[in-house]
Amino acid sequence: MVRRLILRMTQPHTIVFSGALDESAQQRLAEQAALTGCPWHDVKAMLRQVGLRPTRQRMALGWILFGKGDRHVTAELLYEEASKAKVPVSLATIYNTLHQFTQAGLLRQVAVDGSKSYFDTNASDHHHFFVEDENALVDIPAAETVLHKLPTPPPGYKIARVDIVVRLEREDPPKADREPADG
Repeated sequence: MVRRLILRMTQPHTIVFSGALDESAQQRLAEQAALTGCPWHDVKAMLRQVGLRPTRQRMALGWILFGKGDRHVTAELLYEEASKAKVPVSLATIYNTLHQFTQAGLLRQVAVDGSKSYFDTNASDHHHFFVEDENALVDIPAAETVLHKLPTPPPGYKIARVDIVVRLEREDPPKADREPADG
């Protein structure tokens, strides 16, 4: 539901249906009709839809986060962008807001290392490549990831979600491209 709101903000389009709509299709159409194409208004609608009060700081950070389409940010990167946009927030407020957005389903947190987390504006189920030399997170197309069997969780637990992070590093250049070794 939230995913469609974010897509609508970055890619306005018209949808024409022929025939009767089921209840979920009617709901989606109503959500899209409520959006104006104005990122500020759409962020406010998105926050209200998930039960978050649209404070100035949430609005400003939501506008910075969702106004550029699907992307992966760290708290530090968002802090830099907010500073450049003259949004007066502390790093602690950035972390709190990112966690509130994640709990509300607007973002997805992807842990890469024990101390490094990225926040993904694409909250749908998908997996990632992590380019280690560049500290960059890249979406893996859903069709390219197939899980044959998940482990059975211990009694009293259920699987909440599965996150796959495939770590990448650059290949060594082919031998013909290498410089000759000093002899």
